Amino acid sequence: MPMDMPVDVDTLPTAWREAGSGPVAVFLHGIGSSRTGWRPQLTGLADLRRCVAWDAPGYGASLPVDEPTFAAYAKRVAELIAEVSPGAPVDLVGMSFGGMIAQYVAATYPQLVRTLTLLCTSPKFGLDGTDPVQWRAARLAGLDASGSPAAAAPGILPSLVGPNGAHVVPEAIESMARIPMAGLLTALETIVTHDSRSILSSITAPTVVLVGAQDTETPPAYGQAIVDLIPGASLAIIDGAGHLLNLEAPTEVNAVIAQHWEKI
Repeated sequence: MPMDMPVDVDTLPTAWREAGSGPVAVFLHGIGSSRTGWRPQLTGLADLRRCVAWDAPGYGASLPVDEPTFAAYAKRVAELIAEVSPGAPVDLVGMSFGGMIAQYVAATYPQLVRTLTLLCTSPKFGLDGTDPVQWRAARLAGLDASGSPAAAAPGILPSLVGPNGAHVVPEAIESMARIPMAGLLTALETIVTHDSRSILSSITAPTVVLVGAQDTETPPAYGQAIVDLIPGASLAIIDGAGHLLNLEAPTEVNAVIAQHWEKI
């Protein structure tokens, strides 16, 4: 286990937390998280990579995007990669909303992505028939009632974990508490537009998709739908885990990521 502690780098427009040294891996968190949500990976994989976990635009210490589009988020990822790994592609890891963003990055900026790892994500919002307008309205009503992402977190996050995941909820709540309301609202507006199915076949980076067997937000069928569209992609299903997969099963997740990095 590496001894160095993660360091926060609060540059603009995009801030991040990093640990380790060597080739760079960039981590993109989910819609209800922030850079602190990758603790098990920054501590567990820092002997293999310089692990860089961003605050998404409008989250934590990062400036917002100019428009609520996946193209805008992907452009910010590309700019971050150019800053932290000039001239060299990175191992890109995306979780949930971050995994959606990562799909656009890999398709739009293939020269920047050495490998792609997607956790608990989807090729399209509402793949199960969820109405995006109703979903967004329900989330906005919940935020209005709570008053802030920090206040809403205890009512949201416990329902996302698997049967053995209650112990990770406090850490997830702390990470969600770092989200400014404006940043979350922009992300909510963006996420309902997600549909990458037409571009996934163009992704050339070696890809692995991980999902918790008990994930009810983005179930294994969603991961399989991505794998079916990205040439050569593989699926890893982690037993006993839910949607907060990287916190619930860090040993298993880190092992899959490390193996994926090392075989390329």
